[in-house]
Amino acid sequence: MPFVNGTELFAAARKGHYAIGAFNTNNLEWTRAILKGAQELNVPVLIQTSMGAAKYMGGYKLCKALIELEAEAMNITVPVVIHLDHGNYEAAKEAIAAGYNSVMFDGHDLPFEENLAKTKEIVALAHAKGISVEAEVGSIGGEEDGVIGEGELASVEEAKTIADTGVDYLAAGIGNIHGQYPDNWKGLHFDRLQEIADAVAQPLVLHGGSGIPQEQVEKAISMGIAKLNINTECQMAFAKATREYIEAGKDQQGKGYDPRKLLAPGTQAITDTFKEICGWMGTKSVKLVPEEV
Repeated sequence: MPFVNGTELFAAARKGHYAIGAFNTNNLEWTRAILKGAQELNVPVLIQTSMGAAKYMGGYKLCKALIELEAEAMNITVPVVIHLDHGNYEAAKEAIAAGYNSVMFDGHDLPFEENLAKTKEIVALAHAKGISVEAEVGSIGGEEDGVIGEGELASVEEAKTIADTGVDYLAAGIGNIHGQYPDNWKGLHFDRLQEIADAVAQPLVLHGGSGIPQEQVEKAISMGIAKLNINTECQMAFAKATREYIEAGKDQQGKGYDPRKLLAPGTQAITDTFKEICGWMGTKSVKLVPEEV
């Protein structure tokens, strides 16, 4: 099976000045669509579940099993990382216990010393099992599972201190936000990204990748961003294709109401979106020896 942790993949991406997509899954169709896109492009992929999505889908064990069994059924051969996105302390421990390949402990909303202490604990727990860890400093704007960030810039010193815990990749606020970007958004702060990239050796993560202009993402990748998080863009593509199917009355033709037919256009739209984004991220095929699952 092609399951790996993310350490080697993202280290290679930062060194090679390209990024690997981190795509959120929300159900079976989402999982299949992401895996299909990765296999067709022959690129590695990180499939992640937020705390809310995991709760909706039935828990971390179910999410992990779904991704693994779908990959087996689809004969997926590219490297796949199963990741927890924006997990709090308890969620990170649950995902580690469930056997995720990678977890994000998001302690940005805690006092810095508490974020630092809990990051150290999660790193120790995860690394003992060969699991990669992502941490966050500074707030990513917008809302993620009820956690609202204002989008302030990450402190370079705090970023370096968190990186020194041994995390495998680091997310830092540089003006990016979750969800759709407002018209008055001022863009990414490349000066702060450069300062963090100079201070931190680990691969850097850009959250809120949906909606950032392509040229800004490409510039960020050239400066050290190796993991690009995508969710909203796939959700919007899925909704648009599904709406068009229904508005065209196709759900009322024959057995067009069958959920396998009803959801097919949206599912394909996710795959198409995945392939388009991976194309301009420069994601490269990486051959790694699969871990035992």
